[in-house]
Amino acid sequence: MNELEYKLYIDDVIRRVEAARLKVSEHHIVKIVAVSKYSTSEDIEKLYKIGQRAFAENKVQDLKAKTKELEDLPIEWHFIGNLQKNKINNLLTINPSLFQALDSLDLANELQKKLLAKEMTLDCLLHINAAKEESKHGVMPEDAINIYNTIQKECPNINLKGVMSIGAHSQDKEVVKESFLTAHRIYKQLEGATICSMGMSGDFELAIECGSNMVRLGSIIFPK
Repeated sequence: MNELEYKLYIDDVIRRVEAARLKVSEHHIVKIVAVSKYSTSEDIEKLYKIGQRAFAENKVQDLKAKTKELEDLPIEWHFIGNLQKNKINNLLTINPSLFQALDSLDLANELQKKLLAKEMTLDCLLHINAAKEESKHGVMPEDAINIYNTIQKECPNINLKGVMSIGAHSQDKEVVKESFLTAHRIYKQLEGATICSMGMSGDFELAIECGSNMVRLGSIIFPK
């Protein structure tokens, strides 16, 4: 795919995002985060050149490598993967713009200790397991509001900006929709929350229609 073909392809993805957001409201803004975990630095640079600014990785070592390779570009880096406690310091050294997968109060407490020691703050999203699937990380929906409020109260170096959730792993659109609506209902009840990150390559339009204002697109935005 040459540069012109690629730009036309990306423009089509953006048109789909636009069409979905307009179903919500002309005032509803949706941010695209390009998930580059299976892509090279060259792929990222190509997408950057046509206007994409936010990129995400799900492994700390990959995020570290790509931030170093692309340090000359003012990219907005997000970390979207499961964070092990022994990798916290490594992540803080990179200092991403947003950590989207804060998935427990236990992790929040450990993160707070490390942030305090380094005199840092970090913008985060609370990861909600809205579909209650055993294969997924995240807090249970019924616990989410209490955990969010506890983190806000007890972890002053963590700036909670909202929530992240992954749609139900199901072929039934109504089941997926309900998982998005569950996360969005929680988001609407959180004081000061501004980001509801839901939707990936296979379900981003449905997620936007359910209220998502940030989508994480990988395979659809980095075609092979």
